[in-house]
This record gives sequence, structure tokens and C-alpha cells, in this order.
Amino acid sequence: MEQQNRSSANAANNTGKVWFITGSSRGFGRIWTEAALERGDKVAATARNPESLADLKEKYGNNVLTLALDVTNPEQAKYAVEAAHAYFGRLDIVLNNAGYPLVRTIEEASLDDIRALYETNVLGPVSVIKAALPLLRKQGKGHILGTSSGLGHVAHPLIGYYCSSKWAFEAIHESLSMEVKQFGINVTIIEPGAYATEFGSQASLTDENSLPVYEGLRNKIIQGLGSMERGNPNATAGAILKVVDAAEPPLRLSLGRHNLPEIRAAYANRLKTWEEWEAVSNAAQG
Repeated sequence: MEQQNRSSANAANNTGKVWFITGSSRGFGRIWTEAALERGDKVAATARNPESLADLKEKYGNNVLTLALDVTNPEQAKYAVEAAHAYFGRLDIVLNNAGYPLVRTIEEASLDDIRALYETNVLGPVSVIKAALPLLRKQGKGHILGTSSGLGHVAHPLIGYYCSSKWAFEAIHESLSMEVKQFGINVTIIEPGAYATEFGSQASLTDENSLPVYEGLRNKIIQGLGSMERGNPNATAGAILKVVDAAEPPLRLSLGRHNLPEIRAAYANRLKTWEEWEAVSNAAQG
């Protein structure tokens, strides 16, 4: 208890930011956790297995609090957020990063697969947000970030359900941004493109339950992935730090140079279709 009180007092006197990050054990979560700690910020780093974060505690001492968190458990999410707030005395940034892909065609995925995906990718972040909002409102400030994807605007075969989880994620955070602005709370959606992480690996595209009828499509996707240019995940840290330091952070931040051209083309095609059918649409007004 004495150590916690001392840590809280130190945090209150430190101008650095205090972060709460889910999915800190690997990938972007690990990179962004270490970037924040390296510049002297404090981080509540969470993972399903907190032992995977032990090296952070050894290196950064009281500047990091490691917590067990399965985001699909709302009670555990509430406990972790409140424990982090009590330990550091405040939370400046809440970054929802936990998530995973589901690589199946629409026909192949089971309902249990889809429910599990949404429990982690959509409902999990909501549980963290709901736990954090009362604390951020009381502070009168805060910044909620969520890791979405460039696939939050477009869809591709084999990952339709994953894309749909990110479309939902985007809508939730956009609505949230309008609801909490009045409390001094900002919201930013982080949209990474293709990066050299384990997501989208060729191994992830093969499954013993795959239907043979989709084998040709699956092989085509695998071949495309083999020639895809992937970004360096470590290069993203600077962008995240710039966003959290910005006086007026953006609602959306795209990471990588390939997202915008694809999104621009997708929206141009949608507008073209809507406009071509505009007369039919208008007639349906009644």
C-alpha cells in the first residue's frame, strides 16, 4: 500500500502521460507500450497472461503496472481500469488494442467463431470504455484510442467477419466521440494498414475445416499476400505519440501509405453507385 501511495504521488507530480493499454504483450500493443515508457510516461500494461509483461516491470519499475486482463470479462476490465487509476492517480490515455482476426469465408465461419470474435473485438473494448468513462469525466479530460484497421472501411474475401467487427468498432467510436467531447474527452481511431505482424500470415489462411469449393479463392489470396508490401510495425510508434500529444487530435489516424488509396477508391465507387441509382432512391421517398 505504501508503494502504491508513493507511486500515485509521483504520478501526480509528473508531467508525463499515464496510459492504460490492452493487448500489451505483443504486436502494436507491445511497441506502443514500450514507446510510451521509453519517453518517461507511465503505463498500465495489460494482457491475458501478465507474466508476458514481466520484463517491462524489471526494466521500468514503478513506471509500469502490469495487470491481467481478458477483455471479454467485463468485471475484470472494470477492476483493471480502476486499479490502474488508483495506482497512478489518473488516466490520460486509454488505448484499446486487444483483438484478433478471423480468417473464414462467410459460409465457413461457425456462429461460435463469430460470437467469439465480436466478444473480443467489439464488446471487449466497450467494456474497457464503460469502465474508464466515469473516471475520465471526473477528471474532466482524457483521450480514448482504439486500434481499428484500414479494413474498417473496406471488406475483402476470407476476412469479412473481421472487417465487420472493425466497421462496428469504427461506428461505436465515432458516436462516442460526439457524446464525450462535452466532457473534455477526445477519441481517436487508429487504422493500421498491412504490417509485418502475424495477422494475415499464410499459415493463418489455412484451416482443416476449409471448404474445398473456396480453395481457388483461398490460393489466390495467399499468392497476393506473398507479394504484398508490409510496413514496419516499429515505425508506427512516432505517429501514436504525435496523436496523443496533439492539442486537437484527429478522430481517425491511418497508419501506412496503402490505406488511403484503397479507401478513396472504395468510397468513389460507392458514390458512383448511389448517384446512378439516385432517381430510384428518391422515388422511394414517397
